[in-house]
Amino acid sequence: MNNRLIIGFAVIFLVGVFALSLASAVVIDSVSQDKIYPGENGQVSIDFKNNLGEDVESVSLVLDLSMLPLSSVGASEQDVDEIQDGDTETVGFTIKASSDIKPGEYNVPYVLTYRLTSVPSELGNNSGIVVKHGTIGVTVGARTELSYSASVDNPVVGQKGKVTLKIINRGFGDIKFVSTKVSPSGFNLLSSDETYIGTVSSNDFETATFDVVFKDVNAKLNAVVKYKDFDNKDISQSVTLPLTVYTPQQAIDLGIIQQNYTWVYILVVVIIIVLYLVYRRIKKSKKKKKQQEA
Repeated sequence: MNNRLIIGFAVIFLVGVFALSLASAVVIDSVSQDKIYPGENGQVSIDFKNNLGEDVESVSLVLDLSMLPLSSVGASEQDVDEIQDGDTETVGFTIKASSDIKPGEYNVPYVLTYRLTSVPSELGNNSGIVVKHGTIGVTVGARTELSYSASVDNPVVGQKGKVTLKIINRGFGDIKFVSTKVSPSGFNLLSSDETYIGTVSSNDFETATFDVVFKDVNAKLNAVVKYKDFDNKDISQSVTLPLTVYTPQQAIDLGIIQQNYTWVYILVVVIIIVLYLVYRRIKKSKKKKKQQEA
């Protein structure tokens, strides 16, 4: 009878110890990673912290990438033989992002398993085994790849026209809070020198148009483009683009504008009027002369 009581108390004690152990835990203390871009891979490092108050062994971490556009290069499971009380151990994974992944934050599920050394193995093969589920965050970045072009409307010296700056986003990530400011070279601005564009989405473009009067055939568009990239960093880029502008005669020869014949029409009308007045005077003079002879 006394032996049964002793065994019962021992079991209750061990269960209590196990429950207290679960109140503390082996936890993922920090996660660090290389820059990972679509179609590329990088290292993800995970630090374990043992704050149980006792040593643990047979520590295993498994990443579940099956439902994500991510894959592991090499093993998706890493093991640590033992982590002593209060110590930190680090494991690393090489993660590759698919070529068509959308940049952003991804929650990667994991399964963390370890064994408590305070629980005797006599209680069973699975005695003292702790299994924890959770997620870690992995960030897939986006390189900013912009290109610029300029177009002109009515590009004739001395005439009103338009200059349009085209911003093309060839990168995987959007850029935001885009604005542009131009400095005239070879033309005068008739509109504001600064335009707010907003967001230029990935694989898309936006434009900013300015009203101008061209002064020189060697005109250039000098612009400063400001925006926030995918990592929310402020970026400023200077852009200089040549503009094709023509003299009035060149524009006529190329058919860009039509020859102005207004002065010819006016001259013809004036000549007709003068000839008519001369004709009327001559006619009156002849008529008067006939009357006098009669």
